[in-house]
Amino acid sequence: MGLFNWIKTLNNELKLAEDKMYRQKNDFVEIYQRNIALEKEIALRTEELRKANKTLLTLEHVWDMMNSSRPLSSVLETIVSSLHGEFGYLYSCILQKQLDKQGSFFAFKTYLQNSFSENLDKLISNSLFETRFIIKKNSPFQELLENKEIKCFDNLKEILNELFPNQISDDDIKEFQNVNSAHSLIALPILSKEFTGILMVFSPREEAKDSELNFLSLFAKQIELAITIANLFETVKKQAVTDPLTELFNRRFYEDALSREAVRALRLNQPFTLISLDLDKLKHINDSLGHSAGDAAIKAVARVINKNSRSVDVPSRVGGEEFTIILPGVDSQGGLVAAERIRASLEAEHVEGVGHITASVGVATFIEMTTDVDELVEIADKAMYFAKQNGRNQVKLAEVQDTISWQDIAIDAFIQILDTHKVSFDKVTADGLIKRLQSRQENNSNTLTRELLCDVVDSISKTYTPFYTEGTTKQKVDLAYGIAKRFELPKADMDKLKLAMLLYDIGNVMIPNDVLSKKDPLTQEEKKVISRHPILGAQEILKPISHMAYIIPIIEHHHENWDGTGYPDNKKGNDIPLISQIILIVDSYFAMISERPYRRAYSSEEAVQEIENLAGKKYSEELVREFKNALQDMYI
Repeated sequence: MGLFNWIKTLNNELKLAEDKMYRQKNDFVEIYQRNIALEKEIALRTEELRKANKTLLTLEHVWDMMNSSRPLSSVLETIVSSLHGEFGYLYSCILQKQLDKQGSFFAFKTYLQNSFSENLDKLISNSLFETRFIIKKNSPFQELLENKEIKCFDNLKEILNELFPNQISDDDIKEFQNVNSAHSLIALPILSKEFTGILMVFSPREEAKDSELNFLSLFAKQIELAITIANLFETVKKQAVTDPLTELFNRRFYEDALSREAVRALRLNQPFTLISLDLDKLKHINDSLGHSAGDAAIKAVARVINKNSRSVDVPSRVGGEEFTIILPGVDSQGGLVAAERIRASLEAEHVEGVGHITASVGVATFIEMTTDVDELVEIADKAMYFAKQNGRNQVKLAEVQDTISWQDIAIDAFIQILDTHKVSFDKVTADGLIKRLQSRQENNSNTLTRELLCDVVDSISKTYTPFYTEGTTKQKVDLAYGIAKRFELPKADMDKLKLAMLLYDIGNVMIPNDVLSKKDPLTQEEKKVISRHPILGAQEILKPISHMAYIIPIIEHHHENWDGTGYPDNKKGNDIPLISQIILIVDSYFAMISERPYRRAYSSEEAVQEIENLAGKKYSEELVREFKNALQDMYI
């Protein structure tokens, strides 16, 4: 019995051990299976995280593109490239809705050029960029635009026939799919204020996951934002160099373009022609028909110039009624032909509410006539003024004359003023300025001559006005010249004005500094000293200098007021030389917008308002009106 019980007990223990081992085996299998499932889950989540990270990086890349200053076409090209490369799509492109004489259609705005596009070109027997896509009203593409929804097409045969009707056979489509492994097309609407388009993505997968579609929807929204930002940037960029009324280039762009073209012309020894055009009788149009009619006439000139200009030409509006066209690579004879074509076209143009208008045109050619940009502008202007003074509505070719210029007279005057120590410069400074002036004189070059003369006046002005702002003289000359042009002054008077603007305040060097810089109100005696500065400048400084006789009366009377309350002779009305009146209003404006020891500087708006308040008193009403117009023209 004892043995039997021992065997029985041992058998039970073995069964218990077997049961325990079986249970442990099951536990191990379950743990192993769980580990396998967990590894698969980790791999899946890792892949999802990788894709999410890639998505974020792509969206970040798109954001960087949107905030760059690159052109829209470049931005879109980069965007579709990143979509194609990072997400395994076979091909990406953007179609844009466009309009021409035949009606509306869709065309490629940007697309990738790769083996897929080459095969697609072969499939349709045409270049993609030359293909017009007509999207019918009941087509799925029209539906996705109207409903603003994403669509996934798994039947490429159907969708390619929709895009290219009657152009490709079923066998060609099948072969195309096999070669490119294309199984579906995902299309998304791209809609912004100024853009209607479709983003198309060819995929090697037959179906698109929800996460994929959600990403592409977000991606499309980013493209819409990129287009909006790029268009805004292009608009701002265009506004910076464009005249808002005519959409021609503005003065700033013209001056930069003229300098660049001169450098290019000298490097290649190739001429270019400058056309200077001035609309005839704009003042009469404004006065008799109103400024809206004047604006219509100006727009008409711009239309004619644009219509008759090449793509390489630079048409600009540089003043109220003044236009220029830079003609690269054109000699004087070619320039005459182009100018006459513009003049004749303008004469034939009918402006509603105005009738027919005309223009006076001057033509000058770089290298052929001069290698100096300033002189080129001057002789073109001179030719234009000759045309205006001799009957208007004609073209005049510039002539380079050997007569002494106003720049030569000014250089000689300042050399004598500095050499005779009329200005309280130290000898080193005076000698340095004289050397610069003589160098310009000996080289017989007008390059930067006006800039040099303005620098000299700035330097002299600082001796009696320490707070004088560098560059002010050039601004004064430009504004005075702009006013004079509106009065259609003859070329000879224009030259007088330029010279007088450089010299009119020279008498201030003989006024004690403590009077000029005094913060307290001036005494009667001090006012008398101030009122004598035009006479001092004209008689004691300028009279001994040659070629100054015709300038002296202008300078002597530049403080006479329209109502006769000015000095030194209490002249009034039209007894005051017009050039003197122009100097007065320009000098008054710049004095007001400059700091003084006894007051703050006025804003430009405050200064203009003060000048308007003095219309009919200190200045004629006509002068005030043309001053405002010329001031506005300076910032076109």
